Amino acid sequence: METSERKIDLFEVAEIKLSYSAKVKSSMRPKVASSRQVYEVFAKAWDQDRIEFVEDFKVMLLSRANRVLGIVNISSGGTAGTVVDVKLVYAAAIKANSSSVILAHCHPSGNLLPSEQDKRLTQRIKKAGEILDIPVLDHLILTAEGYYSFADEGEL
Repeated sequence: METSERKIDLFEVAEIKLSYSAKVKSSMRPKVASSRQVYEVFAKAWDQDRIEFVEDFKVMLLSRANRVLGIVNISSGGTAGTVVDVKLVYAAAIKANSSSVILAHCHPSGNLLPSEQDKRLTQRIKKAGEILDIPVLDHLILTAEGYYSFADEGEL
């Protein structure tokens, strides 16, 4: 029996093309300058039927002028947590040509205080952002009744 082997050319690679196409004018995007404004934008984007049901993790992508380029749903989990892949956070940020990011997740329990896991994850994402020059400006924990800001509490 004869097998045919195809020789692989290691110098042949797929072509990658980067492009950016904004569908909304910059002046029409919300501008955020405080954790309260960030909370209000996230609250509008959050499915209020899920906020007390499962933990979701989202990322707000910002321009250099702190205008919202978009909000990306990174993960959805169970009632007590969700798994966040740091690579996905920055894949979205890079694809949107984002200058900075703001993290947010909900606590279905209604507890606004961050867990040790929340703190460790925030630091991991922050370190990755420092390398990529895409800083984490804040991390909000949302509940049906309010929010907690890592930046406001000096934990960032």
